[in-house]
Amino acid sequence: MAQMGRPRTFDRDAAITQAMHLFWQHGYDSTSLSQLKASIGPGISAPSFYAAFGSKEALFKEVMERYLNSHGRVTESLQDPGIAPREAIELALRRSARMQCEPGHPRGCLVTLGLMSACSAETLEICAPLAQARARNRAGFIACIERGVASGELSAQTNVVALATVFESFLLGLTTLARDGLEHAVLDAAVTQIMSAWDVMRVAA
Repeated sequence: MAQMGRPRTFDRDAAITQAMHLFWQHGYDSTSLSQLKASIGPGISAPSFYAAFGSKEALFKEVMERYLNSHGRVTESLQDPGIAPREAIELALRRSARMQCEPGHPRGCLVTLGLMSACSAETLEICAPLAQARARNRAGFIACIERGVASGELSAQTNVVALATVFESFLLGLTTLARDGLEHAVLDAAVTQIMSAWDVMRVAA
């Protein structure tokens, strides 16, 4: 009679969170299999790792899904037409700044860090969901500004793409500043300043 394999001795859900923190901190390419195994628990073999997750790439896909459905949701206001467009942008920026400085996980944003750490063609393909998330945010900024123009809040002369790029650039830049250790209060105050880019284009009452 064939012997059954040893039962899994680790919490798979917790392991995905630990792997997420490693990928978040180091990027996909720089996170090694040995680091992933060590984060899961002492003594886990390569066969056990592959039996649980399939591959490093498959684990990263699970990590990205978890991130985008948790921490990555801070920009969801950009997609909500029920929120006033200026408020939607400000909420996304403030929530992202707060999340990127929270304790309990690496600083910065995994969606942005995926862009910064993707070096090879293979990695770019693996990180495609993160590129899609950035594109979704970009489209959200554009949609908010278009709503502002359509409602008459913003001038009809507003360069929609240029103004959206201002806000997107600020959002992407938060990651570098958070990684450099700037406090949340500083980043939050900067959000107040960047929102003046919207106010400049307001139609006078």
